[in-house]
Amino acid sequence: MADQTEKPKLGTRPPLGLKRTVETGKVKQSFSHGRSNTVVVEVKKRRILGRPGEPPPEAPKPAPVAEAPKPAPKPAAPAPAARKPSPQDDIAARKEMQTRLLREAEESRLASLEEARRRDDRKRTEQSEDERRRAEENRKAEEAAAEHVRLKEEEEARRAAEAAAEPKSVAPEIEEEEEERTVARRPGGHAPAPKRPEPARPSRGRDEHRQRGKLTVSRALSDEDDSRARSLAALRRAREKEKRHHMEVGPSSKQVRDVVVPEAITVQELANRMAERGADLVKALFKMGMPVTLTQTIDQDTAELLVTEFGHRIKRVSEADVDIDTSADVDAAESLKTRPPVVTIMGHVDHGKTSLLDAIRGADVVAHEAGGITQHIGAYQVSLPDKSKITFLDTPGHEAFSEMRARGANVTDIVVLVVAADDGLRPQTIEAINHTKAAGVPMIVAINKIDKPEAKPQKVREELLQHEVIVEDMGGEVQDVEVSATKKTNLDKLLEAIQLQSEILELKANPDRAAEGTVIEAKLDKGRGPLATVLVERGTLRVGDVFVAGASSGKVRAMIDDHGRQVKEAGPSVPVEVLGLSVVPSAGDPFTVVENEGRAREVASYRQGVLDKKRTTSAPMSLENMFASHASTTKELPLVVKTDVQGSVEAIVHALNRLSTDEIKVRVLHSGVGAITESDVTLASASGAPIIGFNVRPNAKAREVADRNKVEFRYYDVIYHLTDWVKGAMAGELGPEIIETVVGRARVQEVFPAGKKDKAAGLLVLEGIIRKGLNARLTREDVIVSKTTISSLRRFKDDVAEVTSGLECGVMLADTNDIKPGDNLEVFEVEERARTL
Repeated sequence: MADQTEKPKLGTRPPLGLKRTVETGKVKQSFSHGRSNTVVVEVKKRRILGRPGEPPPEAPKPAPVAEAPKPAPKPAAPAPAARKPSPQDDIAARKEMQTRLLREAEESRLASLEEARRRDDRKRTEQSEDERRRAEENRKAEEAAAEHVRLKEEEEARRAAEAAAEPKSVAPEIEEEEEERTVARRPGGHAPAPKRPEPARPSRGRDEHRQRGKLTVSRALSDEDDSRARSLAALRRAREKEKRHHMEVGPSSKQVRDVVVPEAITVQELANRMAERGADLVKALFKMGMPVTLTQTIDQDTAELLVTEFGHRIKRVSEADVDIDTSADVDAAESLKTRPPVVTIMGHVDHGKTSLLDAIRGADVVAHEAGGITQHIGAYQVSLPDKSKITFLDTPGHEAFSEMRARGANVTDIVVLVVAADDGLRPQTIEAINHTKAAGVPMIVAINKIDKPEAKPQKVREELLQHEVIVEDMGGEVQDVEVSATKKTNLDKLLEAIQLQSEILELKANPDRAAEGTVIEAKLDKGRGPLATVLVERGTLRVGDVFVAGASSGKVRAMIDDHGRQVKEAGPSVPVEVLGLSVVPSAGDPFTVVENEGRAREVASYRQGVLDKKRTTSAPMSLENMFASHASTTKELPLVVKTDVQGSVEAIVHALNRLSTDEIKVRVLHSGVGAITESDVTLASASGAPIIGFNVRPNAKAREVADRNKVEFRYYDVIYHLTDWVKGAMAGELGPEIIETVVGRARVQEVFPAGKKDKAAGLLVLEGIIRKGLNARLTREDVIVSKTTISSLRRFKDDVAEVTSGLECGVMLADTNDIKPGDNLEVFEVEERARTL
C-alpha cells in the first residue's frame, strides 16, 4: 500500500493530510545559561514538476560496471503501472514554481542594490581621495608661498643691514690704499712679490652685522660669549615701527567732506555720511542738551550744527529733489529741428469729430464705437501728399469727459473746434473753447455738416462772437473752414489751414536726446499687460529705454503705432503704444526716459509715496464736523467700477460723484483698469456693492465667486446708460417718497363705551371730511397720543362712508382706547411716489 511504504513522520502527532511535502518535527535547544527551548522544524521534499498528463521523468540509470557473469536472474514480477499526477500535485507544483521565480527576482533585486551600494561607496571614496589630494596640493602651495615670502623678507632684511653697515667699511679700504702707496715709494725697495690672487670677499664691515647673529658649529663649540642677533620677526617689527614713524612725522590733516543731509536723518546715518564715530555725535548732542540714541531721527537744522562742529560742509536736499524736473532742461537752439504739429479735435458730442478725422485718415473708426460716440482719446498720425505729417488727437464730446478734453488741450499745438452747422454751439462746445483759452493754443473752427439743407454756417460764426471767438471773415484772427465729413468737402482747405498755423508757430524739438512725453491714455490688456499711449514731445523713444511714467516705471519692450505695426523708435510728435510698464499709469502723467532702472524705481517710489500721502491725509476734524458726521442720516450707494482705459475711470468716477445729493451719495469703493477679478468680487461682497464693468467682463474665477456670494454685475459700453442706471439705483435705495395729505379735522365731544373693552368717540367735524378706513392721528394739547385708523363710522346709528364738515358722527378707532373729550382727530391720506434724482 502507498500509505505503508511512506517514511514515518517526525514528532508525536503527524499533521493530517495525504502526501504532504512538508515533514515537521521538534528539536530541543539547550543554552549555556541553563535554559532550553523546543523548536518546530519543517523538512520540505523536493518536487519534480512536469506538465499535466505526462509521466514523471525517470531517474538516471547508473553506468554499467563490469562484473563476473552471474546466473540468469529469475523473471521479475511485473512493475506497477505509473500513477497519473493528481490536481493537488499540479497546484503545488505551480505554487513552488511561483515561489522560486519570486525568490530569484528578489535575489536579483538585492544583487542590483548591492552593486549600486558598492558603486556609490567607490564614488564616495574617489571623491574623498580627490578632496584629500586637493587639500594636500593647497597646503603645499600655501607652504611654498609662505617660504617665498619668508625668503623675500630675509633678503630685504639682509640688504637693509648691508646698507646700514656700508659707511663703516670705507676707512679700512683707505688704509690699505695708503699702505700700498708707502711700499711703492720705499727707497731701493721693491714691491713685495705678488701673491696668488684670492677670491674677493665681502668686507667685514658689511658682513659683520649679518654674520654676527648666525650660530655655526665652530662658534657653538668655542668659548666665545657672543650674543645672538635679533630674529627676523624683530627686524620686521623694527621696520614697521620705522615706517610708522615716517608716516607720523607730518601732522595728519582731517578730510573735509560734503555731507548730503535730507529733511530728516538718523544719527547713525549722519555719522556714516560724515565718516565719524556715532558715539561722538551722540556725545555732541548730549552737550547740546539733546539726549538721543543712534537710531533716533533729527531734523535738518540739528544735523547742520553737527556737520559744522565736526568741520564738514553740509549740502541740504529735500525729498522733492528725487523727482525729475524737466523745466530746467532746455535744449540748445542749434539742436532743434522741425517737428509735426499736434492737432486736437474738440467739440460737442455728435457734431462729427471722429467722422471728420476718419475722412482725413481714410479710416472708419466711428463704425466700431459703442453708441456712436467717442469715449476714449485716440491718437493718429496722418501723412500728407507733400510727405509732411500731422498728429491728431480725437477727444470725447460727452459732458462726462471734461478731464479728457482738458488733457487733450494741454498737450496740443493747435485745436480744431468742430461745430455742426445745423446745431450751433452746445455746452461741450463752449467748454472746449474755455479749455483752449486756458491752454493758450491757437484755434481753427471747422464748421461741419454743411451738406445738410438746414445748415447755417453764418449763424455759427455769429454765436462764436458771444465767446470772444472772432473768425477771419468777421475781421478776427481765427481761421474757419466749412467742411463736410460725409461728402469729404474742403478737407484739403482744413489741412492747409493747419499747416499754415504750424508754420506760424515754428514748431521745433530736439530728436537727439532722451525722450520725454505725455501719457495720453492707458489700459490693462489681458495678454500684454499694462499699456500706455504716449505722445513723444521731444527726444526719440527707442525699444529698450528705461522710463518713468507717473508713479510707474518700466522698460520699453515694444512699440506699436496707430496702424498696429511694431516700430523700433518714435521721434517728436509721434504717438505710440508702449509695452513694458509695471502698473497702469494715470492718463496725463509725464513720461520720461532715465539712465537706469535704479533711478526709475527711485522716482516712481517717491511719486507713489506722494500719491499715497495725498490720498490718506484727511482734513483736520473739528468739533462741529465730528458731531455733524455722527448726526448725518445720508445714505450711501457703494459701487466698484472697472473700465478698459484709465481715462474712462476718471470720467465715470467724476460723473458718479456728481449724482450725489443731500439724501444719498455715491461711494466708489474701488476703481481700476482691466478685467473684473476675484479681489474685486470679494470687496464688493463684503459691502454689498454692485460691480460696474465698462467695456470689461469678469474672468472665470470671478464669476464663480460672484455666483457663490450673490454679487451683482452691471455691464455698460455707453456712459449715459451707466449714469441712468445709477440714478435709478439711488432712487431705489432711498425708497418711495411718502406724501401725506390731510383731508379733515374733528374734535372729540364725548366718549361712549362700545362693548366690553372698546370705546366710541362722538366727533364734531371741523373741516374737510371724515372717511372710513383713513389714517388718523389723535392729538391731545398738540401732542400726538396715537396714530391709528378709523375702523367704524356712524351717524344716527347708521353706518356711513363719510361725514362732511359741520356734522356730528361717531367713530371707533383701531388699536387704541385712550380717548378723552377735547382731543383732536386729524384724518389724512398717504401717497407713495417713486423718487427721482
